[in-house]
Amino acid sequence: MRIKVYGRNLEIVRSADKWMVFLLGPEGKKRAARDILIPSRLKENEVICYLEDLLHEWARPDNR
Repeated sequence: MRIKVYGRNLEIVRSADKWMVFLLGPEGKKRAARDILIPSRLKENEVICYLEDLLHEWARPDNR
């Protein structure tokens, strides 16, 4: 799934019972966000809320 969290585009993929997070660049490239870890027990509908809580330091008044 592709989502935007506080102005940053992410792609979240479930593979082999693990969540993988990728940062998406404006030119269409993506790179693994190895420092963003999502617990494997979370269901897809819980991931967005989890990431918003985890990445709250990315928030600015113009991207909430």
